Amino acid sequence: MDKLLIRGGRRLQGEIRISGAKNAALPELCAALLTADPVTLANVPRLQDVSTMVKLVQNMGVAVDVAGERVTLDASRLSSPEAPYELVKTMRASVLALGPLLARFGEATVSLPGGCAIGSRPVDQHIKGMQQMGAEIVVEHGYMIARLPRGRERLHGAHIRTDMVTVTGTENFLMAASLAEGETVLENAAMEPEITDLAEMLIAMGADIEGHGSSRIRVRGVERLHGCTHEVVPDRIETGTFLCAVAATGGEVLLRHGRAEHLEAVIDKLREAGATVQAVEEGIRVSAEGRLAAQSFRTTEYPGFPTDMQAQFMVLNVIGKGASLVTETIFENRFMHVNELARLGAKIQVDGKSALIEGVERLSGASVMATDLRASASLVIAGLVAEGETMVDRIYHLDRGYDRMEEKLRGIGADIERIR
Repeated sequence: MDKLLIRGGRRLQGEIRISGAKNAALPELCAALLTADPVTLANVPRLQDVSTMVKLVQNMGVAVDVAGERVTLDASRLSSPEAPYELVKTMRASVLALGPLLARFGEATVSLPGGCAIGSRPVDQHIKGMQQMGAEIVVEHGYMIARLPRGRERLHGAHIRTDMVTVTGTENFLMAASLAEGETVLENAAMEPEITDLAEMLIAMGADIEGHGSSRIRVRGVERLHGCTHEVVPDRIETGTFLCAVAATGGEVLLRHGRAEHLEAVIDKLREAGATVQAVEEGIRVSAEGRLAAQSFRTTEYPGFPTDMQAQFMVLNVIGKGASLVTETIFENRFMHVNELARLGAKIQVDGKSALIEGVERLSGASVMATDLRASASLVIAGLVAEGETMVDRIYHLDRGYDRMEEKLRGIGADIERIR
């Protein structure tokens, strides 16, 4: 099992190229199931989750050609509309196969998904929405088994209002509605940039969608979609992670292709803390000197402060000036990194959904263990500022969501190496 060895205390200087967004690439790989024509995705990040999704669609009979960051998919000869447990157990995003399979083939068998152990993420909203569009769905032996009623060839449009904002739910409904008969209106839709990117891809395939990027999306179904070439949007969470790394260690770095408009809540907090963050033509330039001022924040749905940035920003508060309060409203188990940060010298008290942090002047290196994707990123940032050596274990979590993170950090001056 791979580990990362980090020798802290180095300033970061230079340039990092931001990869394509994992959370956009995964639904877009599934969107290729909606057409018999070839679909090409550019700027696809080289991640474990992406590899798993590629294996998943290949298992269904999709022909896939991977050439670096360019992936071409041909679903003209799909043979098995099933997402088996063996491939689904490590990745929640596999539930995104449900909508496209139902819409194009009228049936789908999808295992209940796995992924990070950061809290309950039920699929009941997906099931309810597909039922509103005319699907018959039962859950048996750990699988969602869905099909169209006898005599029906297509899903039908519906007015879907989810009980809570769900990103994967919105994506599933968008894809399913693109081929449904009639009009579908999604209320309380997620507004993340990855949703907008998926909608733009579907429009390039011939879908009729408006309102994406807002909480109300209207989709008028078409009879068929065609192939397209689409470039995956840059990863805002990778961008935010490196913003926090530079703010914590000090230095100046250009994050090439970073999109400041996708990270306004995080950037506002970084500026309030004392970092300099500028949107430039090439991306985002960030610089910082010395200890920053700790900032309280509360996670919430986009465009609020993202739960996927909570752990990374918490490291800034751990070494920041003053006390801060971090409140997590999205996932109930997303403070699992706290105990590991404490091993490095952090002073954090957790009370339910909130963590009270008292900033310290220094952290000291130690062996720590990653518990989920974003927790692992926070431990890397902490290791970059800690005195001495930090060993981060179980970094397979990190590889699920960051494209060669240690190589990118080494390129800007970090002393970090992978121990195989």
